[in-house]
Amino acid sequence: MPDDVTRPTVIVLGAGMSGLLAAAALADHADVTLIERDALPAGPEPRRGLPQARHAHLVWTGGVTALDTLLPGLVEELVARGARLAHIMGDMVSRAPNEIWFRRFTSTPHRNLVCSRDLLDAVTRERVLADPRITLRQNTTAVGIEGDAARVTGIHVRARDAEEHLPADLVIDATGRGSRASAWLRGLGLPAVPEREVDAGVAYATRVYRAPADDFPLVNVQANPAVPPGQGGIILPVENGRWIVTLSGTRGGEPTDDADAFTDFALGLGDPVIGELIRDAEPLTEVVTTRSTANRRRYFEKLRHWPDGFTVIGDAVAGYNPVYGHGITVAAQSAVALREHAATTGLTRPGSARRLQKAMTRPVAAAWDLAIGQDIFYPGASDQPPTRVDGALAAFVDRAVATGARNPRALAALLDVMSLSRPATRLFSTDMLLPMLFGPRRAFLDSAPLSDEERKSAF
Repeated sequence: MPDDVTRPTVIVLGAGMSGLLAAAALADHADVTLIERDALPAGPEPRRGLPQARHAHLVWTGGVTALDTLLPGLVEELVARGARLAHIMGDMVSRAPNEIWFRRFTSTPHRNLVCSRDLLDAVTRERVLADPRITLRQNTTAVGIEGDAARVTGIHVRARDAEEHLPADLVIDATGRGSRASAWLRGLGLPAVPEREVDAGVAYATRVYRAPADDFPLVNVQANPAVPPGQGGIILPVENGRWIVTLSGTRGGEPTDDADAFTDFALGLGDPVIGELIRDAEPLTEVVTTRSTANRRRYFEKLRHWPDGFTVIGDAVAGYNPVYGHGITVAAQSAVALREHAATTGLTRPGSARRLQKAMTRPVAAAWDLAIGQDIFYPGASDQPPTRVDGALAAFVDRAVATGARNPRALAALLDVMSLSRPATRLFSTDMLLPMLFGPRRAFLDSAPLSDEERKSAF
């Protein structure tokens, strides 16, 4: 941009992953101010306002690609500081919701980024905030947006008991599940934003252990919606020789914060392998729990009128059951869409904010369909019960999973969709349909595919 051209002013509300990545996406095109209500930690430490960070997190392949697009070298730096690019399924032992163990095929290209959320946030913060075009204001709360139904002109903030107005060409709401964007828009005279919630009633319990073995695979036992209450768990090997162990259960089968019951719960899953692995491991923390797990989507893109100068991103648009691990991937892909929009359309052109809101809905829609396609089958999850179409699609996905568990080509197609790298139509490709229809049909595994060396090192 020439020196004599004034750069747009952008305010991003929230300095979590969505906000940081949105700021990174726009730094080449605008002067960006991040507004954060909390004081951020200096390093990889827990932060106020992000209790879910204590549970297991990962970034799927689609998110890894997006992170490196936004911040080249970020993934490499994370790996240098202890994160891991885990091959899926080579470095993963996984039991599908339909109670089938995947073979550990190594021919698929998918590698997920695995580390603690604290490390991921800290390294991303360092990279983003090192950019002189991005300013951070901490301990500052957004009170409301300014403007009218045609255009948002800035925000009202409160800091140290004083309020002020901050003008902006574009305000981006990245405040997460607690976003007040819907209420703010109603305050400008716009209609209510359509919303939908699918809540399987999942509770999470997490404990950190000292890893009894190095380079151990991820171990994942997924819940089965067909047999409620759905209970599952994951062992996530992370930096500094630790295992983050997260257990989950839906209504009537929730884990608790009782440390004495943690291992017994894991042993009682559909397969006891997680409980067997942690039975003699050394715990490093107490058990922490959370219940903020509902799938909740706000359909901002369906409003007939949308104000210029405002957009919403990340969990403020849609939050997902964390068991699917798609939140950070969607945030990164949405930020890529934001960057592409800024480069091709600009940020201040009339009508551009509406087009931008629609563009950021695409990765949201893919993750939403994957999440509710499972969770809607739990009792009481939704006031809109599963339709025949939902049932038919779920049956097809079950068959695709069974095929992928035995065939590497089919598994690659399945992972392309699960990783948000390809659209769901990939499941209807010849890579999936031919093995599904004609085999070869190898026998299903009857136990977790851990090698003899892995078993000896952990048991």
